[in-house]
Formats: sequence, structure tokens, C-alpha cells
Amino acid sequence: MAIYNLGSVNIDHFYALPRLPEPGETIHATEHSVGLGGKGTNQSVAAAKAGARVFHIGAIGNADGWVRDRMESYGVDCRFVSALDGDTGHAIINVDAQGENSIVLDPAANHRQDSDMVASAIDHATETDTLLLQNETNLQDHAARFALVKGMRVIYSAAPFSVDAVRAVLSEVTLLVMNSVEAAQLTEALGTTLDKIEVPQLIVTLGSKGAMWRSNETGEVIEVPSPKVTPVDTTAAGDTFIGYVAAGLDKGLSIKEAMEWGAQAAALKVTRHGTADAIPTADEVAAFG
Repeated sequence: MAIYNLGSVNIDHFYALPRLPEPGETIHATEHSVGLGGKGTNQSVAAAKAGARVFHIGAIGNADGWVRDRMESYGVDCRFVSALDGDTGHAIINVDAQGENSIVLDPAANHRQDSDMVASAIDHATETDTLLLQNETNLQDHAARFALVKGMRVIYSAAPFSVDAVRAVLSEVTLLVMNSVEAAQLTEALGTTLDKIEVPQLIVTLGSKGAMWRSNETGEVIEVPSPKVTPVDTTAAGDTFIGYVAAGLDKGLSIKEAMEWGAQAAALKVTRHGTADAIPTADEVAAFG
């Protein structure tokens, strides 16, 4: 079994601030650092650090080979990561003293995925494998259709939220993942309720309150709490949770067990500054729990 992830690859620029700026306001940063990120990369790294076999499908600028090297150092197989002319995706991440963030994103190479590469990558998969998707690349619907033909599990993060992007892939999705704000946006846009969304399963993450899973086939609901911690940086917490959940399901855990594992990993992550580089390993999560 393995996880294939059509996901963004970003170079993250972090700015520590006493508070997030108001419109038109300039604030001095107290610290600046550069790291590896992107929702896709974060999820791939999380799943790999959890012990899953992970193939990342993505694109970077050809001048940023260190990005590929860093991902591979965490156990992510990058044979399907293309090097293109132009820039790697990048993000400006402002983090305040309470750990809350505000992000500006330039997708760059992430929106220039090649359809043949995506098809070739998924062609290596089997029906026992999982496809991860998020809203930071092109060709999500293309990948989902190939995965459906393969009979794969498809886990889709509806973030950054776009109702058009969700509509384009929803019929191929096995497990839809949203935070509470995205869930409210989707139900309002579709004019429906969570239990009427046409997807077999969904997860709504609730930040410090944990997460809720629902089967829209049976009506079963499972809720898991989040461990109580003092956050310093909430960036990539959701991606850490999803990566661990995907790895747990890939390993044969129940959805409740996978979510509890993911909640532990996400709680530990928010006690650390950074994104992909700060995601904990399975051993660290076990020691934390």
C-alpha cells in the first residue's frame, strides 16, 4: 500500500510578529526564516514521517533542487516531481505571538502540473493505494478521475476553499476534509447540510476542539478531542492531521484510531515553529502521547 499526493510544493518565508497587521499598517518582524511548505508537501511529509510509503506528484522551479532533496530526506519519494523553468511556489507566512497566522501565496509551478506526468504517476498505483488532493495545484479533477478508475481511496482537502474546485472533484472523492469555516462555506454555497453532501465520508477539523468524522452513507458520527497544548504556530496543523490520518488508514487503522493519531500529531506540531520541517515523526508522537 502507498499514498500518492498531487500536491503543492512551496518555499515558505516566515515572519514572527507581535500581532498581525491591520490594513495599511506596517509592523516590524522580530524574526525571519525560510523553510519547506505547501499544503501538499506538508501532507506528504506528515504521511512519510508517520511511516507510510509516499509518492509526491508536483512541480518546482529548476533552480530549487534543495527542495526535492529536503523532501526526500523526510522519506518522500520525489520521482514524480518535475523541475520546470520559472519559480517554485512560495508563501509569505506572518505568525503572531499567539501562534495565529496570515498567509499570502504565489502558486507559480504548482499551477503548471503536466497532465501526462500526473497520469503516469497514478498509473503506478493500485486499488489498495490512496490519492491525496488539495486546492493548491491544477489538474485535481484529472487526477481524481484516474484514481477512480483505479479504485483508489481519494482524500480531498477543500483548502484553500473554492466551491468550483470542490464541485469539480466531489463525485470522485472518498473522504472530504474541511475545517469548520470551509464546511460552512461549502454548505452555504451548495444550499445544503453536511449530511446531504454527496460524498461517502467527510471530516471537519475543529482546531483545539479536535475533529468530527461522518459517514453520509450510514449516518455514523465519530468525534475525537485534541490534546491541550500551548500553541506557538498553528501553520500546517491541519496538514499534519490529514497526513497522519491518511497514513493511519493506509496502515489499516480504523477511522477513529487514525483521527486520534492525527490529533496527537497536530497538537505536537503547533508547539513548534515552522511547517513541513517542524512536523513530528511517529516516534515523537508516541512519546508525546
